[in-house]
Amino acid sequence: MDLVQIAQHADDLERATAFYTTLLGTGPRATYDPPGLVFFDLGGVRLMISTGSAPATIYLRVGDIDAAVERLQEHLESEPHVIFQHDDDSLGPAGTDEWQAFVRDTEGNLVGLVEHRLR
Repeated sequence: MDLVQIAQHADDLERATAFYTTLLGTGPRATYDPPGLVFFDLGGVRLMISTGSAPATIYLRVGDIDAAVERLQEHLESEPHVIFQHDDDSLGPAGTDEWQAFVRDTEGNLVGLVEHRLR
């Protein structure tokens, strides 16, 4: 079984599209308005921004959490911090610290940013 799509709520599709374009560093793959849908590609998984979806908290892997937070400073909810040390591969790469920060998108949804850093 594979993850195909994540849905995220938006009240203002244009505003949300601008936010996720900044966050992801790339524009949407497709827009259908009406009915109010924008699709981004997350490494083969679709992120659907939709006026009809329920809010969700999503966690996105970033290569450089500090750079991501700098780009999104006005949306920052919590600074980058270590939440876990991976001693084995059960929840992340062994020998890494898992850093997380949180931003709130323009629609009020919480987005977790995750980086695995070698210790």
